[in-house]
Amino acid sequence: MKKRLLVCFALVLAIGAHAQWKPVGDKLKTKWAEEINPKNVLPEYPRPQMERSDWVNLNGEWEYTIQTKGAVEPVAFEGKILVPFAVESSLSGVQKQVGDKNELWYKRSFTVPANWKNKDIMLHFGAVDWKADVFVNDILIGSHKGGFTPFSFNITPYLTGKNNQKLVVRVWDPSEKGYQPRGKQTSRPEGIWYTSVTGIWQTVWLEPVATEHITAIKAIPDIDNGAMAVTVSASCGCPTNIIEVKLLDKGKVVATAKGLAGKEMRLGVQNPTLWDTNNPYLYDMTVSLSKNGKVVDEVKSYTAFRKISMKKDENGIMRMQLNNKNVFHYGPLDQGWWPDGLYTAPTDEALLYDVVKTKDWGFNMIRKHVKVEPARWYYHCDREGLLVWQDMPSGDMGNQWAPHQYNAGTDKNRSQASVANFYQEWKEIMDFCISSPSVVVWVPFNEAWGQFDTEKVAEWTANYDASRLVNPASGGNHRACGDILDLHNYPGPKMFLFDPQRVNVLGEYGGIGLPMEGHLWQTDKNWGYIQFKDKNAVTAEYVKYANELKGMVDRGFSGAVYTQTTDVEGEVNGLMTYDRKQIKINEADVKKINQEVINQLSK
Repeated sequence: MKKRLLVCFALVLAIGAHAQWKPVGDKLKTKWAEEINPKNVLPEYPRPQMERSDWVNLNGEWEYTIQTKGAVEPVAFEGKILVPFAVESSLSGVQKQVGDKNELWYKRSFTVPANWKNKDIMLHFGAVDWKADVFVNDILIGSHKGGFTPFSFNITPYLTGKNNQKLVVRVWDPSEKGYQPRGKQTSRPEGIWYTSVTGIWQTVWLEPVATEHITAIKAIPDIDNGAMAVTVSASCGCPTNIIEVKLLDKGKVVATAKGLAGKEMRLGVQNPTLWDTNNPYLYDMTVSLSKNGKVVDEVKSYTAFRKISMKKDENGIMRMQLNNKNVFHYGPLDQGWWPDGLYTAPTDEALLYDVVKTKDWGFNMIRKHVKVEPARWYYHCDREGLLVWQDMPSGDMGNQWAPHQYNAGTDKNRSQASVANFYQEWKEIMDFCISSPSVVVWVPFNEAWGQFDTEKVAEWTANYDASRLVNPASGGNHRACGDILDLHNYPGPKMFLFDPQRVNVLGEYGGIGLPMEGHLWQTDKNWGYIQFKDKNAVTAEYVKYANELKGMVDRGFSGAVYTQTTDVEGEVNGLMTYDRKQIKINEADVKKINQEVINQLSK
């Protein structure tokens, strides 16, 4: 009897341990929140363009505590947090604010698999907002500043012979009180400003590699010459190490090249199948590193042949081109926020859902607004065939609408440290997205939010990646630089400026609101630029604006962005609700008019 009671007690403890995590708070939840297993959170390999078969996912329940900034590691932590959901989110199981006066601490242990012996062990972070200090077995092994890009450490020297290795991460994020890029985060959310996101918000994982291994792949297509330029970075630039790249078309090798790490290799393919929005054709790619004739590292990747450019049409209007053909870019402003996960989608299926719905509605583009997504989001856009305009997350006086003249080091609004950090984070973001065929436009600034040295930033961006277009300031202080003049107007479309030497676009318009009871983040203070009471009225207004936009295509617009994909917190101007449970438009009508707008340019 006593033995049976002990068994029952053990079962209760086991069930309780599994059931310990649950979403907290009374805010909206998506349907995917119910599918989360705390023992298997976001299990997909997080880096599709540089994939190895062997890895360990460290997502799941960690210990956490919030302490005063500057304090030492605590002896006891205050509870459990579900990584990789930000501490302010419901899905973290915590939903607490941190603030600029405090630091967020994480702790967990991990075991290195026995079959990884004689391998170097890499610790990867998808993204941590904002400054992360990483400790392994009580040794501070490295730090990273930047809330939107991945970073890694080789932790091999710091591992012990014991089974359990100790991992601690300390995070500080000043939100709007710092100069760092933050997008729409604020400690006091209201209107167009949303809840802060602090700490780990993308997958954390371990990976075994050879001492000399591949660290990055840059693939830039040149369809005019039937070539793919590939540059591979490695942990060691040793001249005896040989990089080999193979391009595969449906499993068949169609091109190969060999070279050294850091050197550009060109792979030629005759009459390659081109990637476009109607046929998002991807080539598989394998990259290997050989030492003394023996392959010591190999990764799987993919790439695509496509070209983004601009050219004047027969009427002298500058147009954006995809694969040397005029294409009107039309899509929603996509903020990438989730009511339960904030910056982090609950599942990969949820992450894909917004992309698929955008394509279903007849759009061919997404403007990723002042946020950077996990690598799998770009993978989904690459596969589904959507063009992406990638914003730099705004920061440093980010909510100032009035024009500013920033002079680094002399103006109080932009210090030298702030400027240096801007370029560092922008470079990391560009490096992160550089090989994604879907990404076709860089947007360094949104409106006048922290805009500075516009000509210099636009020139730097264009020089760093000449294969894409530069939209220097979407709706911002307009300067004669970059490739695009971008206007914002709400609610309806308007063309009030025109530049004959650049592409002209309507970077934001719309904002048609529809609050839907039972799907609201808050009970009051919900807003859109205009509001209606049912989806038929919303659809009619949407179609009216789109017809007006059609007339502006002939006059010179070459792209447009409708606000927005989903409701976000107090904003109710989404094409679907924040919880993604209700579509707020008649989808067939919207798809029809969207296709008409896009096709207007080809008439």
